[in-house]
Amino acid sequence: MKIAVLPGDGIGPEIVAQAVRVLDALKSDGLEINIEHGLIGGCAVDATGEPYPDATHQLASQADAILLGAVGGPKYDALPREKRPEKGLLAIRKALNLFANLRPAILYPELAEASSLKPEVVSDLDIMIVRELTGDIYFGEPRGIEMRDGQRVGYNTMIYSESEIQRIAHVAFQAAQKRNRLLCSVDKMNVLECTQLWRDVVDEVSKSYPDVKLSHMLVDNAAMQLVRNPKQFDVIVTGNMFGDILSDEASMLTGSIGMLPSASLDSNNKGLYEPIHGSAPDIAGRDVANPLATILSVAMMMRYTFNQDEAAQRVENAVRKVLTQGLRTQDIASESMQILGTKAMGDAVLSSL
Repeated sequence: MKIAVLPGDGIGPEIVAQAVRVLDALKSDGLEINIEHGLIGGCAVDATGEPYPDATHQLASQADAILLGAVGGPKYDALPREKRPEKGLLAIRKALNLFANLRPAILYPELAEASSLKPEVVSDLDIMIVRELTGDIYFGEPRGIEMRDGQRVGYNTMIYSESEIQRIAHVAFQAAQKRNRLLCSVDKMNVLECTQLWRDVVDEVSKSYPDVKLSHMLVDNAAMQLVRNPKQFDVIVTGNMFGDILSDEASMLTGSIGMLPSASLDSNNKGLYEPIHGSAPDIAGRDVANPLATILSVAMMMRYTFNQDEAAQRVENAVRKVLTQGLRTQDIASESMQILGTKAMGDAVLSSL
């Protein structure tokens, strides 16, 4: 298993270090794991002038999977847009054709009180959001800022091809087949032609999956329903921009954005695995960041890229055991809980593993 490790910026190095300890433990238990480190984001800009250097691209291209921390920080906000850390993240997704983003939103029973919603609304929550990751308005052309009639005008292009919609729809239907066979496709077809095509193509693909019940929902209603009645959803499939927003909303149903991993896959299940949270520069270096989402990203890596379900389950069970023991980082802590730092939480997971 060739794994490229890209810690990135802010809290990235701290949380990735704990996930690498988990990989090392799995290696000690017999898995053939080879790890190489590289640069991406702001640290890559500092070292090379580019957010996604050629050396990192070569490393990521040759790896079977990539573990990434987080990118960005206020020190880079004044850079030209093409030099900003976030461009590195977009570049690696596009260069490796990582078009399918899987974001689970799972509420662990031990964290029901940490959710901002009532426990009876979110208890037993388990949603999988499948987000198309390499198309839509984030990549569409033309785009830019220019002068028109004496004033600045900014513009972007929302665009999807039929084949792009088909391939993400197949991923979503197959994910639904492994779960409760319910798929909700989210669009804005009442005002956007691009998403009318999305709905039409998803309907066509659904004919190949008669065992999956397909429904459609407009994105504004979906945002409301995620708060009103989130347990109505099993698998949600949507485009890049809507998925970006809805997956972050869903994460807060679970109590903390620090608990949720993600996988970005190509057509052969090569994947980039990362926590869904950002670089949190305000707490970087303080040993308070929650490493559990990054550790759970290792579990997703074992399951989706390497087909090591037993290893994935071991990691997930170790995290659950830590939570059952009442151990928490500050973002998920409540009264009477023992609060641990980043490294101490890594120690606890390793002990449970």
